[in-house]
Amino acid sequence: MSEVLIPGYSLRQGSRLDRALLLKFVYRTYKEQFPNQDLSHLTQTVEQYFSPQTPLWWVEQLHPDGSISSPVGCLWLGNAIDQADGERTAHIFLLYVAPEHRKQGIGSALVVRGEEWALQRGDRKISLQVFTNNQPALNLYQKLGYQPQSLLMQKILS
Repeated sequence: MSEVLIPGYSLRQGSRLDRALLLKFVYRTYKEQFPNQDLSHLTQTVEQYFSPQTPLWWVEQLHPDGSISSPVGCLWLGNAIDQADGERTAHIFLLYVAPEHRKQGIGSALVVRGEEWALQRGDRKISLQVFTNNQPALNLYQKLGYQPQSLLMQKILS
């Protein structure tokens, strides 16, 4: 079953059968940020974390003839524990919109859908990780009211 997300696009909840498609979207996301990186480990990430407790939604384009495209965006949610207070929080594992469909409100609508899911199950917070060089994503999240809570720091050891 699908519902209209924004004009011209529908939202459909994914299922366990979408594992391969989810992996494709996870791969596309990280390939944009790290084009020269070996990303084969992402298969294991999806295998480990994709479950009935980590819902997935797909965005499909609606065409004037009534047909629906293959997915152009997705939202994959999961769970985290806020280590400061021990509360379970919703966590955005993946938000992806194909480049040719960006700047149309799809990402914002997906984040709002994720927030609704979190509220329905009683979460008081939702978290995500965004790469510091991904300025469009940073702008989107800040526009939607997300604030930095911590800074993940990393050092390459040789």
